[in-house]
Amino acid sequence: MALGRTSTPYLLITPMTVFLVLLVGIPLVIDLIYSVSQVTFENLRAPTLQGLGNFLTVLEDSSFWRALGFSLKFAVFASLAQILLGLFLAIFLAPLLAKRPWLMALLMLPMMLAPALVGLMYRLVLQEFIGVLPYYFELFTGDSPAFLDPDHAFTTLVTIEVLQWTPFALLILYSAYQAVPLDIREAAAIDGAGPFRRLQQIDLPFMAPTIAITFFFRFIDSFRVFDNIYVLTGSGSGGSTTTISIYIYEAFFRGNNIGVAVAASLLLLLISFLVLIALLKLAERRA
Repeated sequence: MALGRTSTPYLLITPMTVFLVLLVGIPLVIDLIYSVSQVTFENLRAPTLQGLGNFLTVLEDSSFWRALGFSLKFAVFASLAQILLGLFLAIFLAPLLAKRPWLMALLMLPMMLAPALVGLMYRLVLQEFIGVLPYYFELFTGDSPAFLDPDHAFTTLVTIEVLQWTPFALLILYSAYQAVPLDIREAAAIDGAGPFRRLQQIDLPFMAPTIAITFFFRFIDSFRVFDNIYVLTGSGSGGSTTTISIYIYEAFFRGNNIGVAVAASLLLLLISFLVLIALLKLAERRA
């Protein structure tokens, strides 16, 4: 009987374990083989092993480091803007949302659209010859910036990312704000603490773990962004808007160099893993 009780948990997790092995384990092994092989679409079923040459090719490629730097810069700026704007809206709109919860559904509409569709929509809106926004800039100011040229593309892309995904931060942070104990706020108000003091000393400390987790999720999502940037600007003039995902895509499909693309993907996985370990260590120290 004891043996049966001991083995029951393992039997229950066996289907999920098998599923994960098939879904993740086998593709990972194939990727590891491809990363150390000379492989194209022509010899996809019979790759030629060549050692670590693909990794050296990626590490020596300045385009890879430029794409990695752009992705990091884009993720940091977009994530910070989403967190700050989402936090402001969560606090500012809290009384209104408490009375009319259905408004939250309307605020969530931007994140329900496919990123590629959003990119296509903004590409039409910002197109310098037929776009609505350039037309009105020209009409009222006599001049219009090229929103998608190398000088303005980064700001435009970050703005579009923030407009679409701030509702996600708003939803999470509003829930965290509502979870702050009301009696603590009332006690602080009775003691004479003003709204800003209560925000600084009560609300933000209670919400800090949620803010950190939300930032982490948005950073990951923004770091690996592909579809809307690819639709809007592609790799950009001289690779100015090439993200790491676009770099891998072009190496795989346009360059027909699957080994290099897979090697870049594994390096990206390693970097993400190291960043995750660093964040967990930081969280342990703070705890």
